Amino acid sequence: MTNNAAGKPVLICDTQPVAVEGLRCLLDTCDTLRFAGSVCSLEAVSELTRTMAPAAVVLDKALGTKAIMDWLQESGAAGTAGTTAPVVWGVGITESEALRFLQAGARGILRRTAVPETMLECLLAVTSGSTWMEDGIFGTADNTLEPRRSRLTAREHQIAELVEQGLRNRDIGRTLGIQTGTVKIHLKHIFEKTGVHGRYSLALTGLREKGNLVMAHV
Repeated sequence: MTNNAAGKPVLICDTQPVAVEGLRCLLDTCDTLRFAGSVCSLEAVSELTRTMAPAAVVLDKALGTKAIMDWLQESGAAGTAGTTAPVVWGVGITESEALRFLQAGARGILRRTAVPETMLECLLAVTSGSTWMEDGIFGTADNTLEPRRSRLTAREHQIAELVEQGLRNRDIGRTLGIQTGTVKIHLKHIFEKTGVHGRYSLALTGLREKGNLVMAHV
C-alpha cells in the first residue's frame, strides 16, 4: 500500500538506520500516517518540529534518558509539545524511566521489541490526542484495575497526587510541611488501602483513573 501524502506526518529520531527503514515501511502501510523524514540527534528534532510541526516524533531511548528528559521538558516550555506528540521507544525501559518520560511530556512509551501493529496503534493513539503506553512495562495490570482511591483520606489523596507528579518522599514532605518519615507511613497506608504495590504503580493507576493514559494489551 502506498503512503497517504495527506496523512499525519511522523518524524523519526533514531540511531539505527535499519530501524528507521523499518518504521518508514510500516508507515507506508497506514492511510492516516506518513513518514516525514528521519534524523539522528535531538538538536535536529528541535529544528524540524519548529519548521515542520509533525504530528508525532519517535525518539530512540539510546539517545540518552537524561537528554530525552531535557528535550521533553524544553519542548513543553517552548510550546511545541502541544502540536507534536513525542513517543519514546527503546530496549529495557524501566518503570521509573517510563513514568519519568510520561511526567516530562512523552505521549507514548513502548519497547523496541513491540510488534509492528503495536507501534501503529501507539502512533494512531497519540496523534489523536491520547497518551499511550505498552502494557507490561509496569508489570501486570492486575493490581491497577481497581485502585479504590475513594478509601483514601484527604492527606493520602494529596500524597498520591504528588507521587503521580513524580515527587520524591523528601520533596513531598517539604511541599506538605511534614516529615519524610510521615510521608512513608502515609504511603504504606495508601498501598494497603488501594492494593497497589510501589510508587510507580500508584502513579500509573492515578493516570489511568483520570483517563489520561491508555494501556495497550498486546
